[in-house]
Amino acid sequence: MLSDRSTPIVRATLPAVGAALDRITDRFYRRMFEARPDLLRDLFNRGNQANGEQRQALAGSVAAFAGMLLEHPDRRPDAMLRRIAHKHASLGVTAEQYDIVHHHLMSAIGETLGEAVTPEVAAAWDEVYWLMARALIALEADLYREAGTAAGDVWGRMEVVDRRRETEDVVTLVLRPVDDRPLPPFRPGQYVGVRVELPDGARQIRQYSLIGPADGSERWISVKRVRGTGGADGTDRTDGTGGTTAPDGEVSALLHDRVRVGDVLDVTLPFGDLPLPEGRGPILLASAGIGVTPLLAILEHLVANGSDRPVIVAHADRSPADHAHRDLQRDLVGKLPDASLRVWYERTADGAPGGPMDPAELELPPHPSTTTAWLCGPLPFMRAVRNDLLERGVPAANVHYEVFGPDLWIADH
Repeated sequence: MLSDRSTPIVRATLPAVGAALDRITDRFYRRMFEARPDLLRDLFNRGNQANGEQRQALAGSVAAFAGMLLEHPDRRPDAMLRRIAHKHASLGVTAEQYDIVHHHLMSAIGETLGEAVTPEVAAAWDEVYWLMARALIALEADLYREAGTAAGDVWGRMEVVDRRRETEDVVTLVLRPVDDRPLPPFRPGQYVGVRVELPDGARQIRQYSLIGPADGSERWISVKRVRGTGGADGTDRTDGTGGTTAPDGEVSALLHDRVRVGDVLDVTLPFGDLPLPEGRGPILLASAGIGVTPLLAILEHLVANGSDRPVIVAHADRSPADHAHRDLQRDLVGKLPDASLRVWYERTADGAPGGPMDPAELELPPHPSTTTAWLCGPLPFMRAVRNDLLERGVPAANVHYEVFGPDLWIADH
């Protein structure tokens, strides 16, 4: 994929570019948002910009893509690209926006590395960028075509017809189209983008997993209130990873405190690339916190299709009171003929200390290589579970995951 002329240049400069990517992306975003403040206001998650998560995600994806081009020159890293493409499609990203990114990113590389960026080096990294960008543009065009819509035209108006309190920090919103149009079915593990107008006029977007009937007339999403640990800007940290400084989530707070039955929200078509659970082998569904939501949709799919496959469901949470959809999860497991459920709580119902999930305690089938796993939760949780599964013989290709927010894990794959 990478030309013979550019390959040795990228190989020689990747360590220096990779080491400087944090500075490059910091300068890139600063330049771009100064020129186009509307992008920060209405497209990019400004909370993740403030806490640096988006910068880390971009740095990881660029470095990972370049490294994959060098390591496997005849293979395109489609798994990584598909994950990004689905996220972009759920934001309504269009091909023209890649030109904006290109202009400011290449300028930031030149300004950061100075004289080291010779015309040859600039041309080589320009090639890397456009290889990645054009692949994403093509994948996103396919997603829009599959959804039966024009590029970027993913938004619809949906009314909140019900509101259900799951836990102190989780509320489920039931949504229906205001025009009663039929909704296309969604695949288990998919999500929608939800756009709200904040008090300062910004129109921020967050993505929420879909639960509930996949072919019904409604969309169900569960919103976790993001509790911060200090700071001055608004952040939605829906993956529960915590951090040194993280203020309360501004979008989740609005959806909790101000949105009521009868209100209308902007909601996208469903996107997301978790594969369907096909085949006959055992299944493991491991979640933590609000990560239970996409895996509930997989359970519902198994129940609806009368699956008799062995299913191991494992969930970790702070306490029974914090375990969103606990009854629904238990009910779905009970409807499968060969399914088991195990939970871990940091605190028991009476407040006594519990403990985190120990992946080694998961009882896998006698032949782990036949197991397929789906993981969702904080990144440290997923890393721990994935590492344990690989050590026990589950193939890496059989371990799927979903990340809420920027994919900080992407460089690991």
